[in-house]
Amino acid sequence: MITKIIGTGSYLPSKRVTNEDLSKIVDTNDEWIVSRTGIKERRVVEQESVIELATKAGRQAIEQAGISLEEIDLILVATMSSDFALPNVASSVQACLKAVNAIAIDMNTACSGFIFALSVADSYIRAGIYRTVLIIGAETLSRIVDWNDRGTCILFGDGAGAVIAKASSQGRFEQVLYTDGSSGNCLAMKKEEKNHSFITMNGQKVFRFAVKKVPEVIEELLQQTKTKKEQIKYFLLHQANKRIIHAVSEKLSVPIERFPMNLQWYGNTSAASIPILLDEMNRKNLLERGDSIILSGFGGGLTWGSILLQW
Repeated sequence: MITKIIGTGSYLPSKRVTNEDLSKIVDTNDEWIVSRTGIKERRVVEQESVIELATKAGRQAIEQAGISLEEIDLILVATMSSDFALPNVASSVQACLKAVNAIAIDMNTACSGFIFALSVADSYIRAGIYRTVLIIGAETLSRIVDWNDRGTCILFGDGAGAVIAKASSQGRFEQVLYTDGSSGNCLAMKKEEKNHSFITMNGQKVFRFAVKKVPEVIEELLQQTKTKKEQIKYFLLHQANKRIIHAVSEKLSVPIERFPMNLQWYGNTSAASIPILLDEMNRKNLLERGDSIILSGFGGGLTWGSILLQW
């Protein structure tokens, strides 16, 4: 059996934090942020939990897929900003949705989370263990960002995206994934006993890593699947930084128009960024059945990977 996405959903908090808002907190301005990242604003939760965001995105995907809650065999939630150590987010989402037949698992591979979770779903489906899987990327990064650190607070936002993946006899789903734990400290969040924990990042090192590894893994996937770049309608990259996406476009010699972006409105939503973008494109009817697309994520761990699928 082959994994096929049959429904998408997303949810963004209503509160917008603009670059001008941030200029009142730290030494920055709109021109500086836009020129370096492409980000104009981001969404930030006020009272909502990551569980609520995940549940709302998941419910949208279920409704669009037209399936019953009882059909869901597995719920995978990719997040690095869970509200609790226990219970896990996926179990709470299962309870909120009343998806009583589903087992529930959290995954944390940071900004690569959705790619890795979708790959795990595919493994279960290919093995014949489960047929219908709800995969969610959800983050409330505003709660683990140091709002006094100009290097990180300008980047991140909150949100959730979701897909329903189902076993199909037709389609295409191929993947290439990597981890380099030896470089993990360049993007980290250490647990402190007395002080609140925040994301820390070596921005230059992360930038160089992404610009090098993302084109490499996409090229490897294309070669592995004997696919030409011209056959790929869209390349949906993790929405971290406009300069990274432009650099990948240039290295692959693929027009930037085939790299859709929404980071200007939402910032870096980590594991949620790709499914949010996928849902927006799906609901705008930009994707047609039979289209070949590539999803590519990169982030903490360090982790990175790409998936080629047929819509």
